[in-house]
Amino acid sequence: MIDRPGRKSEPEVSAPQNNAASGTRLNKAVAGSGLCARRKADELIFAGRVSVNGEVETNPARRVFPQDALAFDGKPLAGAQKRVCLILNKPAGVVSTVKDPEGRPSVMDFVPPELRGCRLYPVGRLDFFSQGLLLLTNDGDLALKLAHPRYEHPKTYEVLVRGNVPEAALVEMRRGMRLEDGTELLPVGAEMQKRGQNTLLRLTLRQGLNRQIRRMCADLCLVILKLERISQGPLELGRLAPGNTRALTDDEIAELL
Repeated sequence: MIDRPGRKSEPEVSAPQNNAASGTRLNKAVAGSGLCARRKADELIFAGRVSVNGEVETNPARRVFPQDALAFDGKPLAGAQKRVCLILNKPAGVVSTVKDPEGRPSVMDFVPPELRGCRLYPVGRLDFFSQGLLLLTNDGDLALKLAHPRYEHPKTYEVLVRGNVPEAALVEMRRGMRLEDGTELLPVGAEMQKRGQNTLLRLTLRQGLNRQIRRMCADLCLVILKLERISQGPLELGRLAPGNTRALTDDEIAELL
């Protein structure tokens, strides 16, 4: 700027600009609101159900900023919540869903009251009659790291089976089974823990198909009396009592991420 006589020069002030390299990806912002995991956020954005400042946005990589107003199906989305990660020892007779249309107890019934507004959801499932370790979180990225097969987090179960389990059944599990319905299974780590009137097995899965252990045992004519997940990746159930929760440690979160 050129100074003219009788006029004071003023400093130039540049208008605030949003750097496209900063901000947050839209799918991460949607997941951070607690609405869903990031992969599901991609689907919702592609479907045109998310808007930014009143305009539908179908690009999950769009950068958004704190001043932007996000909405899902026309309803405003909250800002990013603090990350909450809990391990629950799910009791048997409880569904692994946020709500149950049949009115059965849900894992959400065991969330501490002060955390029930954090939009937690279960990562993976344990069937109605199974118990043990289940992660509850509002962090979509952390959920993906634990649940997606490409991260290869093994799941270990203790399975109490009626009567004696022949060694041949364990050998078949270890080499990889072909179920009666034609499903091919990867090899399973199978160890005999205790043998007596009933048999306690420890099974480690890397594949994790729906109800895999129950389907395997049914094909091998083994009757399951109790099925409990005791670990998943770096997470361990330990001595956590059924129906109780505990927060993940910083080391556990770091190892998952």
